[in-house]
Amino acid sequence: MKHASTSETIISVKGLKNSFGEQVVHDGVDLEVKRGEIIGVVGGSGTGKSVLMRSIIGLQTPIAGEISVFGENALEQTLEEATEMRRQWGVLFQSGALFSGLTVAENIQVPLREFYDLDDALMDEIAAFKIALVGLGPEAGPKYPSELSGGMRKRAGLARSLALDPQLLFLDEPTAGLDPIGAANFDELIKSLRESLGLTVFIITHDLDTLYAICDRVAVLADKHVLTVGTIPELLEFDHPWVQEYFRGPRGRAAAAAEGHD
Repeated sequence: MKHASTSETIISVKGLKNSFGEQVVHDGVDLEVKRGEIIGVVGGSGTGKSVLMRSIIGLQTPIAGEISVFGENALEQTLEEATEMRRQWGVLFQSGALFSGLTVAENIQVPLREFYDLDDALMDEIAAFKIALVGLGPEAGPKYPSELSGGMRKRAGLARSLALDPQLLFLDEPTAGLDPIGAANFDELIKSLRESLGLTVFIITHDLDTLYAICDRVAVLADKHVLTVGTIPELLEFDHPWVQEYFRGPRGRAAAAAEGHD
């Protein structure tokens, strides 16, 4: 049973254009994300899924278009306004992007140190809470990333992305490299955190199991724009070769069967 999102638009992308030299990646991308939903973004290699996310969070400057987050123009902000907006979202990059020279607890404290002036005892308490929140034991706190399994590093990275109690969570291929059981457990964690924390979640993924299990809607990037956005049943009826091959291929049928949609 999917979560019912509100009609409030929390992210709006209109006419987005991105290019790298002569290579045009996006040419008129439009997308709206509603508060409270988990939206998946899929597309073939080179369609600019990560570029879209990086544009929204300010790591990529588009050559044209509009982006608003929380109703604010994300492309025309003062440094102070941009900093305040960044405080309201968390990002989990594909590799986890943890600092190798810091412990898990110290990694979680990095954004806290950036935005707040807190005493060490309180930061230790917050880090311990975030570690528990993502399903890691207290023994994970003093460990370094190199001492963790791939699944534990993902959870540690997720804990850091939640350090500032964000409203919005960006996940870039969160289950990549995980075994099927670990991936399913991570999906369930994301779904439960959405419910308990009231998050809006933007997921870039190629994992069909994730799309079926937790996404309310899925946006398909192809031909340099968002081809369509809809629920899985709606996408199954969408007449486009890539969409049909992706969702009705062997892996798509297996994911559908696993979720009882066969």
